[in-house]
Amino acid sequence: MSENTRSLRNFFVYKCLFALTFWNYVSLSVENKLLTPSNSFSEDGSDQKINSLPLLNKDRHQSKSSFDWVVIQNTTESLSLSEIMNHNVKKLVALLSNFRKGSGLQNLTLTNVSVDWSALMEIFQTVWHSSIEYFNVNRVTQLADVRSYDFDYSGTSMKALTVRKIIITDLYFSQDDIYKIFADMNIADMTITESEMIHMLCPSSVSPFRHLNFLKNDLTDFLFQKCDNLVELETLILQRNKFESLLKVSFMTSRMKSLKYLDMSNNLLRHDGADVQCQWAASLRELDLSSNQLADAVFECLPVNIKKLNLQNNQISSVPKGMADLKSLEELNLASNRLVDLPGCSGFTSLQFLNTEMNLILTPSADFFQSCPRVRELQAGHNPFKCSCELQAFIRLERQSGGKLSGWPSAYVCEYPEGLRGTELKDFHLSELACNTTLLLVTALLLTLVLVAVVAFLCIYLDVPWYVRMTWQWTQTKRRAWHDHPREQETVLQFHAFISYSERDALWVKNELIPNLERGEGCVQLCQHERNFIPGKSIVENIINCIEKSYKSIFVLSPNFVQSEWCHYELYFAHHKLFSESSNSLILILLEPIPPYVIPARYHKLKALMAKRTYLEWPKERSKRALFWANLRAAININLPSSDENRCGET
Repeated sequence: MSENTRSLRNFFVYKCLFALTFWNYVSLSVENKLLTPSNSFSEDGSDQKINSLPLLNKDRHQSKSSFDWVVIQNTTESLSLSEIMNHNVKKLVALLSNFRKGSGLQNLTLTNVSVDWSALMEIFQTVWHSSIEYFNVNRVTQLADVRSYDFDYSGTSMKALTVRKIIITDLYFSQDDIYKIFADMNIADMTITESEMIHMLCPSSVSPFRHLNFLKNDLTDFLFQKCDNLVELETLILQRNKFESLLKVSFMTSRMKSLKYLDMSNNLLRHDGADVQCQWAASLRELDLSSNQLADAVFECLPVNIKKLNLQNNQISSVPKGMADLKSLEELNLASNRLVDLPGCSGFTSLQFLNTEMNLILTPSADFFQSCPRVRELQAGHNPFKCSCELQAFIRLERQSGGKLSGWPSAYVCEYPEGLRGTELKDFHLSELACNTTLLLVTALLLTLVLVAVVAFLCIYLDVPWYVRMTWQWTQTKRRAWHDHPREQETVLQFHAFISYSERDALWVKNELIPNLERGEGCVQLCQHERNFIPGKSIVENIINCIEKSYKSIFVLSPNFVQSEWCHYELYFAHHKLFSESSNSLILILLEPIPPYVIPARYHKLKALMAKRTYLEWPKERSKRALFWANLRAAININLPSSDENRCGET
């Protein structure tokens, strides 16, 4: 056969393949319809007109057309079909039945499949006994009639199955009938994604699965618990599901003897510490726990042989010393957490790569590379660096590290103080005088003449005039109350507690605090500014009167609270009452954590109260909220006169 003849014959083959790829868009018949005619050439090179390859020849005669069909089988490696419906399943099955073992077709993709369960199983069964090795199904709508199916897994060439977006419209069926089909598949690689799958059975016998991908489903902590038949599994991807317990995830892997890579990112994982130790697969080398709800306690529940660990975007504030002993760990990602300093390497003696970007690190430790001598790359940029004397040592460390700081200098920028914001650390310099304590003290002695100016500045900075004015208003209000009601000082209590909160936290106060205290067992009468401030009086006078008439003052603390001017007034007057009457009248509720550096300087009373007094912290876990309300009620614990108590149910 000449070179021209071969080229033209290949052209005919690929033209037939093109027709097959889009077979559903051509008018076809199950019985005797043919593809559109095409020119071909004989072995001797003569031009002759023949019918193209029969798609489904009922008689299956060994004709010239059937010979051409065999050629296509052996030269076609990939086939992609779309819009598979119940009415054309038989055509599809007949087409795929021709691709037996030994044919060239290895990759099959079906898109937009909308069929009944029995038809879907017929397609899968046909593929299983064909030459196809890689089967991809996109957007499957299973219409109805899910029932048990005796699937024949024997004699397959299949290596990998990928199913994306399964929708099941049948409302009444046994889910195990579906899960069992997939769980017992004798292939190495299976992917089922974006399908709202809530469970998957453990294979009924030792499975050849090496790679499983269940991305973006609804799987929970019950998956593969006590499953002994995934001993060959090496890669497990469970990203974007609904797992909650890191402890149970560890138990799930404990029997996977070959597991090397586990992706649990973008779940709801938590670990608050437990009496039971976590049990991970000893073979696990790479673990992705990013974008979960893990805190510091996660370091007591990690695989001991792990080499690469991703804890990005969690709630970790520190790496507790002595809790984790990960001697094989080489790469650790702690970006986008709540770290305030670089972690040491006492528990990570083999650490080579560390990422602490986008945390809350103001002044990184200058001795980091001394405690972590094997670290070759540190990514610590994009933190709110405070450019001060302490930071000078870290800047010198960069010069000595030999380029180990990744992203230097563009990612290392001053955030504080405001005057230096945006300045790259490489351009930040302080004089020796500014950072040397001895020289600074000597200089301070020479600046005695400006002491008065410094005192005046401090008075303004600490808002001393404001405190003087508030003290005066407090005294005047007390005097008026004494003159107006000299004999009622012992019976002025009308409320159990006055509530002080930021308007931005009003939703929590109205939906959680007030209903649980006023409408619960042993109701509490609360004083709220929206209900109990008297029109016509100044806001300051109303605040003083409400605090005076309340047995306790409840302060709902959050970052919003410290930004409110009126909350500052209320805190001041309640604090004044605390000392003037020697009463234990303050109750602090920490609704959200308040980093110390966001509290304004004039809130020194709040800093002192939070340092010296016990406060109630609002629990995120619903199971702990009953104890929170019980503790809050116990803190109030006073009986008002009966006339006031009768009003509890009226609010």
